[in-house]
Amino acid sequence: MTGSATAPRLGVVGSCNVDLVVRCRRLARPGETVLGDDVVRLSGGKGANQAAAAARLGANVSLIAAVGHDESAEWLLDTLRGVGVHDELISRSSRPTGTAFITVDDRGENEIVVSRGANADLDLADVDLEPFDVVLASMEVAASVLDDAASRSRHFILNVAPAAPVNPETLDRCAVVIANEGEAESLSLTSIEHCVVTMGAKGAVHFKHGREVARVAAPVIDPVDTVGAGDVFCAAYAVMWARGWPARDVLAYAVTAGALATLALGAQGALPTHEEVTTWLARA
Repeated sequence: MTGSATAPRLGVVGSCNVDLVVRCRRLARPGETVLGDDVVRLSGGKGANQAAAAARLGANVSLIAAVGHDESAEWLLDTLRGVGVHDELISRSSRPTGTAFITVDDRGENEIVVSRGANADLDLADVDLEPFDVVLASMEVAASVLDDAASRSRHFILNVAPAAPVNPETLDRCAVVIANEGEAESLSLTSIEHCVVTMGAKGAVHFKHGREVARVAAPVIDPVDTVGAGDVFCAAYAVMWARGWPARDVLAYAVTAGALATLALGAQGALPTHEEVTTWLARA
């Protein structure tokens, strides 16, 4: 692919959740109760996070997801429209809209429990994926949905989070697989053409059939909340990959975008713009 300034068309297949966030001094140990601050309601779900982040970074984005018929769904859709995400491919389910229960400690570390709800009913049977330059997906939807998306996308990028078994044929169809260090342990990197492994504050590495081809350190910042940073990384990577940037430049852009996403509370609290990311890169 060659570099382009044109806004890429990105289809994001994934979950759409309400995030209920509580900050506390430290995370609870098993069986322990800790006191926290007031509950904050935020827009979340890996699909919605990635779609919102990609839209903020200048892509033409459609979210392909499922929500319920409840008040949470209306609030989520209004929020997504507000950042420029197209919602015409979001379907409705009789199940409640997905919900994530999140605790965040004083260091910005978090624990998350997700109730899938309507996300479990997502079906791509009536969705045309051909118009999209890239389809980005994550693992909070059924494996059959991922298999279908991979088989019908022109270019398919899969974020294997949260960790779950993936059909080997689906991995073979991926233009890029994105995983964190823990998720990468379950993958055979030598059998994946392009795998990008994120390492939090240490940055990220790009492997081609298990051989390192690029490595980028993360900018030094003081994180407020790490929830959603990985989703912003994935969105940024997909957007710049679709624009045809060189591999190391795509990696540096995504690492910087992911780091900037930790500067406010919530998965969509600090979504950087393209201008903000490129300004940080220029300073570096």
